[in-house]
Amino acid sequence: MSDNSAVFKHDEYGNTREIYVYSSGFELHGNSFINKGTAFTFNERQRLGLISMLPPTVRSLEGQVANSRKKVQEKEDDIERFIYIRSLFDRNVTLAHALIKSDIQRYMSIIYTPTVGYACAHYSSMFRTANGLHFFPGNIQYAEDVLRRFQKRDIRVAVVTDNQGILGIGDQGAGGIAICVGKLMLYTQGAGIAPWHCLPISLDVGTNNEKLLNDDEYLGWQHKRITGDQYIDFIQRFARAFRNVFPDALCQWEDFSKQNAFAIRDSYLHDLISFNDDIQGTGAVALAGIITAMKIKGEELADQVFLIHGAGAGGVGIAEQIKTVLCEEGMNEEDAHARIFTLDSQGLITTDRDLLPYKQSFAQDSENLEWLRDEQDKELLQVVKKAGITVLIGTSGQPGCFDHEVVNAVLAHTNRPVIMPLSNPTDHAEAVPSDLYSWTHGQALIGTGSPFPDVLYEGTSYRVSQANNVFVFPGVGLGTLVSGAREVLPEFFTAAAKAVSSCVSSEDMARGALLPPVTELADVSMKVAQAVGEAAFAKGVSRNCAFSNFQHQNDPTRLRELTRKMRWNPEYLPLVAM
Repeated sequence: MSDNSAVFKHDEYGNTREIYVYSSGFELHGNSFINKGTAFTFNERQRLGLISMLPPTVRSLEGQVANSRKKVQEKEDDIERFIYIRSLFDRNVTLAHALIKSDIQRYMSIIYTPTVGYACAHYSSMFRTANGLHFFPGNIQYAEDVLRRFQKRDIRVAVVTDNQGILGIGDQGAGGIAICVGKLMLYTQGAGIAPWHCLPISLDVGTNNEKLLNDDEYLGWQHKRITGDQYIDFIQRFARAFRNVFPDALCQWEDFSKQNAFAIRDSYLHDLISFNDDIQGTGAVALAGIITAMKIKGEELADQVFLIHGAGAGGVGIAEQIKTVLCEEGMNEEDAHARIFTLDSQGLITTDRDLLPYKQSFAQDSENLEWLRDEQDKELLQVVKKAGITVLIGTSGQPGCFDHEVVNAVLAHTNRPVIMPLSNPTDHAEAVPSDLYSWTHGQALIGTGSPFPDVLYEGTSYRVSQANNVFVFPGVGLGTLVSGAREVLPEFFTAAAKAVSSCVSSEDMARGALLPPVTELADVSMKVAQAVGEAAFAKGVSRNCAFSNFQHQNDPTRLRELTRKMRWNPEYLPLVAM
């Protein structure tokens, strides 16, 4: 699609009101932002050179969606459904998003987790149409020139990956860009950021995946991953180019390795409007579930003792967010630190171990733990027993490690234990909800990383909440943009977590739910955006939105109006032939 073939005209709120079209005939079918397929009206067919190029019947968008739903259902499996929806997206983004919106809960599992993991691993064999940008050491010197080609699209959000830490399946080389495309589709569904304002970017620094390196059909840069100064220089080149071309756009870092994820996030806190969803989004959605659990329990966060089993990006991100909210609520840093325990594959993380930098922040001083007498006391069960854990969170990827004995140990400290097995996919979960309800006699408050069906226990149906980052990142992104925030602060994620929790109804809480259903994604995202925008006001980092002529003037009411009216919905826009 040529960026010269269309110009997007915005209203005062920054929402696209019409598209000026500079191409005609067959060219229109190659522009997925303009193409309406069989929905082009007779008038449009005349004005845009489409006479005789389509069958006579004009089909409405609703009719197209109904037809597409039938086609999706006829596919043999979710991989074939993924291919169909992505192909539809490549030729008609409005129809693709209207289809997804028609059943967000069903289609999200196809366009994103878990199906997208297969698409990443088989990217080269499934490749059909280029989406987004691929920078590698052979072209990174042109990054700024390449990015400038997209300025006419008024880029507002980019999701950027180096493809190393994909969805629990690790290094997938160039295939990681499928995650970026999927995440941006969810930005559109949740926050209403129009597809033409979104840009997926792969930083292809090579791969250490031997299967890919030995595959003659592999489309990525067929070299071992660059490291050290060479890697840092590559990232710096990209970041500098992005800042120069899109100084007001949000850059979401995605699926970097654990050590690089923290280093890159912290390096560009002030240079780019950026955050890392694997760290901060995971932290916020877990915190949202914990906040809801406190409402159900009638207890305070300050009275809990937390254990996070798994000290990767997600686990440490959760620890960061818990500490942030405890300090915001008046606890000093030392006391907050003392209530958060983290474990990795070697057991309890303590200061007497040789640790990677990102793990050091939550290491406990062994001398302050009277109960820590030998190495056995650093194991999961013993830490739960002796530290008095009341909130148990799993990001370890070790299936079944939250067994009956461990759960009973938590139950000994609280009559309503909060247990969140967050590892993906389903067969990596630390425990399954049906066991947790059985072992705790229906008293556990549960959030999972993967989707699980409702559980019927002793005549009561419990809705199992999925702690999905999709409740957080679209709203955080939109709130950052509409508030004009110059950086993404930790307090934004606390605000987001509280907003997500506020969306859980009393009826759902009575059924044990800790998070809202994904069917409410758009409403949740709007509430998160408002909360984040107001947090930006309170922290003094806001200014008027760069993408709108409507001035919010740090007024929450005007911010709400801007947030609502900037939102794009998947409906065909007027096309103006030029």
